Amino acid sequence: MGEEAKTKRYDLEDRTFAFAQNVRKFVKGLGNDSATKEDVKQLVRSSGSVGANYIEANESLGKKDFLMRIRISRKEAKESRYWLRLLDLDSSEKQKLREALQQEATELMNIFGAILKNSQ
Repeated sequence: MGEEAKTKRYDLEDRTFAFAQNVRKFVKGLGNDSATKEDVKQLVRSSGSVGANYIEANESLGKKDFLMRIRISRKEAKESRYWLRLLDLDSSEKQKLREALQQEATELMNIFGAILKNSQ
């Protein structure tokens, strides 16, 4: 693998890690009702799974395994976007943060979609 490809791979690992970290920072202090707690739990899981599956893809046992992990990363980014949309927010500041996270989830989905397209 060329040096540029290695750098891009690690950049995406860092980017997916930052996404999961930013989601965790975002959810601190959100409401404590049962619906919000459940949505937050799902959001935290899916946001972390984006990067975890990408790392697994990079350590894959073959092309089929790689493609499956990339598909899962894309699916988890899409799921994260869904859980973000469900959260009921009371401040415009939190709404702006949510929009930024939704945008990042969308961009990650598009990146993983491009990887799939170029790998097949």
